[in-house]
Amino acid sequence: MDAGSLPAALSGTRQERIVPGVGRLSWYRDAPAAPAGAARPLVLVHSVNAAASAFEVRPLYEHYRRERPVYALDLPGFGFSERSRRPYTPRLMTDALHALLAQVRQDHGDGPVDAIALSLACEFLARAAVEAPAQYRSLGLVSPTGFNRPALREGPPGSTLAMTGVHAFIARPALGRGLFRLLTRRRVIRYFLRRTWGAPGIDESLLDYDEAVTRGEGAQHAPLCFLSGFLFSGDSGTLYRALAQPVWAMHGVRGDFVDYRGLRAFAGNPRWTVEVLPTGALPHFEMLDEVVRRYAAWQARIGDPAAAAGPPGRQ
Repeated sequence: MDAGSLPAALSGTRQERIVPGVGRLSWYRDAPAAPAGAARPLVLVHSVNAAASAFEVRPLYEHYRRERPVYALDLPGFGFSERSRRPYTPRLMTDALHALLAQVRQDHGDGPVDAIALSLACEFLARAAVEAPAQYRSLGLVSPTGFNRPALREGPPGSTLAMTGVHAFIARPALGRGLFRLLTRRRVIRYFLRRTWGAPGIDESLLDYDEAVTRGEGAQHAPLCFLSGFLFSGDSGTLYRALAQPVWAMHGVRGDFVDYRGLRAFAGNPRWTVEVLPTGALPHFEMLDEVVRRYAAWQARIGDPAAAAGPPGRQ
């Protein structure tokens, strides 16, 4: 399956453009016909894994597109964005976010956005928000990486956890394609989704799209960089500590992603709010109403009049 035959992950309009240094970048956008108040845009960023795409934010996107302008990015190497063979790094992913924010400003003016990222993309969002703080009003971090030990990662600026020898070995064309085909068999994708959920009852539509999105040309390149540590920031702890925006962090208690000891470092930080739900690592697939309710309550607490007023045109 090539990109031309891949179905859209989300509703609304899919757009793309060529970004210098980033390549072809694709995103989805939608908005209600009559948004309430200032209708600040919301940017959504999916996680990174062998079968990642904007489909991972679908419940949030489909909810918020009825209330406010919403954008969902296909990160470089995933979905409809460019999948060429090249180094996939936090720098590339952060530059993609900067490019998307430039488009949002072109569409809606220079006001700051709210943004929500999943898992490893939280590190990319944190870097983007540190580098361009005026462009982000608030940050939502869902199942964020970098907190699975008491000591946060505070390596040299821009460093990664890259294992160059591992990548050189697994990225050899024949081996890389074979390994990727093994990791993206339907039963293997189901296995990893069950570990993400921490339960057998996964979202079957996500499984279907995960299988489809891995069949495109070049789909293996970004995941092989991910498996080799190239996409993990060695300075993620430094970035999280440097955030000036209000931060809403949410995680579940089931599955493989349940160790967030590092979040204790922010227990006394008034800019950080940490919430826990009885879910796996994708709580918006399991308890969308509760996630939306808690996010709206937090937005109201940090001073968003639209959030305090509630969704427009609904009882």
